[in-house]
Amino acid sequence: MEYKVIPFVATAQQQNMSAKNIAEQLDNLIKIHTNAGWEYVRLESVSTYIRPVEGCFGNTVKPGYMTSYQMVVFSKKENEKFINSSY
Repeated sequence: MEYKVIPFVATAQQQNMSAKNIAEQLDNLIKIHTNAGWEYVRLESVSTYIRPVEGCFGNTVKPGYMTSYQMVVFSKKENEKFINSSY
């Protein structure tokens, strides 16, 4: 089994910031990759700690903080890769 993970960052303006708009963006991303032979697995949230930025003399310029990213996970069976590439 082969996996591919792609970051998903929805973009919205004040006038189109709706759940429907965000869902359409995710739907389009999934369609693009399923049309290329990948199977959608799930949307995964990955949390990470951003270290503080220290300035001169050990002063903290920016404090550290937690953030999270949304990742779309796709899979493809190994034999599908060879079948699709032989055409």
